[in-house]
Amino acid sequence: MSEYRTLALTIIAIFIITLLGAYFSPTFSEQKSFLELFFFFGALLFIFSVVAIFATLGFESFALYFAFFLAFTTSLFGIEGALLVTALSYFLWGSIFAMEVLLCFNGSQSAKEWFMTRYTFKTFKMEYRAFYPLMGLLYVMLEVLPHLLSKERVARFSPSEVLKEMKNLLN
Repeated sequence: MSEYRTLALTIIAIFIITLLGAYFSPTFSEQKSFLELFFFFGALLFIFSVVAIFATLGFESFALYFAFFLAFTTSLFGIEGALLVTALSYFLWGSIFAMEVLLCFNGSQSAKEWFMTRYTFKTFKMEYRAFYPLMGLLYVMLEVLPHLLSKERVARFSPSEVLKEMKNLLN
């Protein structure tokens, strides 16, 4: 725990020293340089954080690819571009994952095979937690809204039962 505290204090010190440099600089160009450095450090911290999250979730090769992609996007479009790419990547992969979960839960054999070839229960559970909000959103968009608009039958969905079923399927 203390090694993380030391790392956090070092990162905070870097940001504080950079901001102090900007505040006490005698010329505008020096202030601008320190502020650019501050935002550059922030962008690097963001990229590292996203890579660490993906690597923790078990996507080591994807984390490396995504780090290069985020660095490229940040250099072209700034931190706003990197945030947009991160949000779109989360939404895209989360929607695919949530769609497969909904299909699998409602008995689709191809969805079950998709999970069996790509996941263990441990990796499934990590993605399940990461994309839990999108599963509910997708269920509302694909099942509840069509039911309200055209009175189609609503397929049932229970997140707790999904974990039980996938534990049986993937173990």
